[in-house]
Amino acid sequence: MTTPTAASPPGSVTSTSPASLSLTRRQVWNRIRGLLLALLLLVGAGIALAAFHSGAQHGRLDPRSADQHGSRAVAQLLEDRGVSVRVVTTLDEAGAAAGSDTTLLVTSPDLLTPHQQGELRAATAGSAGRTVLLSAGPTSVGRLAPGVRAVSPGPVSARAPRCSLAAARGAGNADTGGFRYTSDGLDSIACYPAEGLPTLLLIREQGAGDTALLGSADLLYNDRLDSWGNASLALQLLGSRPHLIWYLPSFDDPSAARDGEAGGPGTGNDRSFADLIPPGWLWGTLQLFVAAVLAAVWRARRLGPLVTEQLPVAIRASESTEGRARLYRRANARDRAASSLRSATRTRVAPLVGVSLRDAHVSSVLLPAVATYLNTTDGSPGTLLFGPAPADDAALVRLADQLDILEREVRTS
Repeated sequence: MTTPTAASPPGSVTSTSPASLSLTRRQVWNRIRGLLLALLLLVGAGIALAAFHSGAQHGRLDPRSADQHGSRAVAQLLEDRGVSVRVVTTLDEAGAAAGSDTTLLVTSPDLLTPHQQGELRAATAGSAGRTVLLSAGPTSVGRLAPGVRAVSPGPVSARAPRCSLAAARGAGNADTGGFRYTSDGLDSIACYPAEGLPTLLLIREQGAGDTALLGSADLLYNDRLDSWGNASLALQLLGSRPHLIWYLPSFDDPSAARDGEAGGPGTGNDRSFADLIPPGWLWGTLQLFVAAVLAAVWRARRLGPLVTEQLPVAIRASESTEGRARLYRRANARDRAASSLRSATRTRVAPLVGVSLRDAHVSSVLLPAVATYLNTTDGSPGTLLFGPAPADDAALVRLADQLDILEREVRTS
């Protein structure tokens, strides 16, 4: 919004023409290029981070991968000691291979559906073999190792065994951490404590079988196997039987579809749509929302005092008045229109009756002075100059006429 300037011709105000409000292509480009650049940088950074993390996680805990997070080194050491290593990616294969002479390693128990976890527990409970669960969290440990509870994870660092387990005492310090575990009334051995809770828990079960829970899988990575006693602990945990089944859970496992068929609470049927969205997407959406709010605040028009400026086009005062009147009528703002008419009349009449502009809008000062100049007026001066808002458009027009009559009487007196 702009105001008239002193340089405007008498009886006219200045305004911008409709053509001056349209933006040229260069102006549009200057406005959006910063936003486009920021968006391009954001997309580029997202792609770079995705590529970096996907490369870093490629083949994670895969015994065939030589990447830093792969586990090819420990698999080769086990095979050199006569332990056969077989990789499976489905629950049916893992359950069928369980036996007394087999160690079943589950790399990502939390990826299994509740129904898959129940089937895996049923297949291994009476096998008399060993089951090793890596980084089993609260969503899986209750079904795969009943009676065990997972506590919030902690950092991975070299820790002492501090237990009677021969494999741990022989390995000595090892890189352990992650989830910590507690057991209720189970025949278990707790090793490598972190803040008072073990990060390695071995549970002895009926039938000479056992289940080992390792809070973090870091000691099985290729780049950590040669640190501390990681290799020794890994070989003893995974090489206690002649056969090792390396189970890498996958999303395309057909058994995952049976999770919905089983029904009942806790099998996935009662999960909402939000439960199916990965946490990363929720955080990403929140970050985009915050970024949008910040961009809106950054680009929002700053509110401040009116700025007087010289506009390029001059228009007639009558056109400006008619335009403002149409706006008042469209908004049904008779009160604002009446207030504007009365204020302008008081401002023009006050010097004529000897009242300063400072007191022109004070009824107790202006009205007595105006009354001495009036002979006959359609309506009292108080009602005309300080009265209520008109009830309809006809009353507003009548008020304008009466104010004109009042001003003429004061001028001619």
